[in-house]
Amino acid sequence: MSTPPVQVVRHPDGVVEVRLDDPGRGNALDLAAAEALRDTTARVAADPGGAVLLRATGGAFCVGGDLRAFAGRGAETGSYVHAVAGAAHAAVLALYGLPVPVVTAVRGAAAGGGIGLALVGDLVLAARSARFRLAYTAVGLTPDCGASWLLPRLVGPRLAADLILTNRVLTGEDAERCGLITRCVDDEDLDEAAHRTAAELAAGAGDALRAAKRLLRGGDRGDSGDDLRRHLAEEAQLIASLADGPEAQDRMRSFLTARGRAEPGGGRSGARAPESVS
Repeated sequence: MSTPPVQVVRHPDGVVEVRLDDPGRGNALDLAAAEALRDTTARVAADPGGAVLLRATGGAFCVGGDLRAFAGRGAETGSYVHAVAGAAHAAVLALYGLPVPVVTAVRGAAAGGGIGLALVGDLVLAARSARFRLAYTAVGLTPDCGASWLLPRLVGPRLAADLILTNRVLTGEDAERCGLITRCVDDEDLDEAAHRTAAELAAGAGDALRAAKRLLRGGDRGDSGDDLRRHLAEEAQLIASLADGPEAQDRMRSFLTARGRAEPGGGRSGARAPESVS
């Protein structure tokens, strides 16, 4: 890989941008990408500036776990999936625990683990073209990256169950209507709107914003962070145990075979999208 899959850009206006930068693979999470995200967010946590902006290059925000990296490992699948989840979960915890506001910009596909990354922001902006789809149970797996913890708190238990169990797709406008995101904007306005929002926060009353965020996170008790940490550990254990099973192995193989037939050239296209949200 010529460039790291995750970049940090420190802007003069106090915005620290975390950029998923592997567009040829839809910013998919294999172990290398998940570890890069973990290490990058840890560095940002040490110096988060006035606000953090999480966004991605290319036509997809993050298509989730790289099923091509998961499939075909046999008895090693579960341990590999657990390692990917563990690294990604460390990044989710780092982003969730930042004392400064976090703004997320979602364009195109947000699926699988990409859902948790998208929703961990305090303010989430999405393009009208955005497509949100959990997609886990379709390949015999369960949610990770905090999706099963964040969704009920954002949209309520009924809609969360619908999205997780049926894998139905939400557009950017759907996501705004149900409270999944903060607001939906025109595609061409997303990057500017997200950066402007983060810059305004970075220029705001820093002490007040940090204190307000502490209140939203449960004050000094740290309850929500501890709950999320415990929940992420359970998510990682469950998805890893299922990944070792025959049902998930068969479903992942079937999904990749079907996708390979649908892609031009029998699946040799440069853009590898392990989770389909179209």
